[in-house]
Amino acid sequence: MSGAMRETGWAKINLALHVRARRDDGYHEIETLFAFVDGGDAIEAEVADADRLSIDGEFAEGLDAGADNLVLRAVALLRRIHGGDRVPPLALRLTKALPVAAGIGGGSADAAATARLVRQHFLPEVGEAELMRDVAPLGADVAACVASRTCLGTGIGERVQAAPELRLTGTPVLLVNPRAPVATGPVFAAWDGFDRGPLLVGAEVRAQLFAARNDLQRAAVAQCPAVVDILTELGALKPWLARMSGSGATCFALFDAAAERDAAAATLAASHPHWWQMTGALR
Repeated sequence: MSGAMRETGWAKINLALHVRARRDDGYHEIETLFAFVDGGDAIEAEVADADRLSIDGEFAEGLDAGADNLVLRAVALLRRIHGGDRVPPLALRLTKALPVAAGIGGGSADAAATARLVRQHFLPEVGEAELMRDVAPLGADVAACVASRTCLGTGIGERVQAAPELRLTGTPVLLVNPRAPVATGPVFAAWDGFDRGPLLVGAEVRAQLFAARNDLQRAAVAQCPAVVDILTELGALKPWLARMSGSGATCFALFDAAAERDAAAATLAASHPHWWQMTGALR
């Protein structure tokens, strides 16, 4: 797209994810620490005669480019809230670089990127907090993905507060996925219902992250046993933290130095060339 407007759907990871209760509406009360990687899907847009979406990239196969796609839903929602004359019809292109059903944001990140693009070019008076409220109905992670920086999520994940005291920006990170999709709904449904305690967030970042957990890991492993293999391999490469993200199957490892991350990535690429991986740094 020549001269297109552009945004990035940054990959999301859950540094920790504590499930506290199952709600009557089928959702779950959680406490999670969101972080974002400096790489992800690409969104491009041009003014057109009607809204339309094309999808390409490594993980485009099987994705629906129709009106139910979260990218188009984000445009339609903002147009409905702020007025149809404010947001023109858009031809959008999504380049899908992140695996689907992988616990790293996916459609939520793409919807949030689209919302940021629309705000930047057509709704400049809309602040970030307002935009987060506008798009929250699209999914539990979408508000956090609008901010795309380290933050604490509560409720079903839609209540977001900044966590600048963690000072994790620039931390080298390696993401690994076995190229096996994991459905979020069944993983949450298989949670055992036991509240293992709150997520503590403060100045003692590493100690608190070591003590934290992902309460969905057991259910995800039942659906995708390769998660155990990835975490075992990552742990042997000496990151300071390795954990599954979200409902799986992507796992991440945090390192002290980019050279350590890159050496780990090379080792895994040699031993497991079929695994997807992405290197980057936390935003």
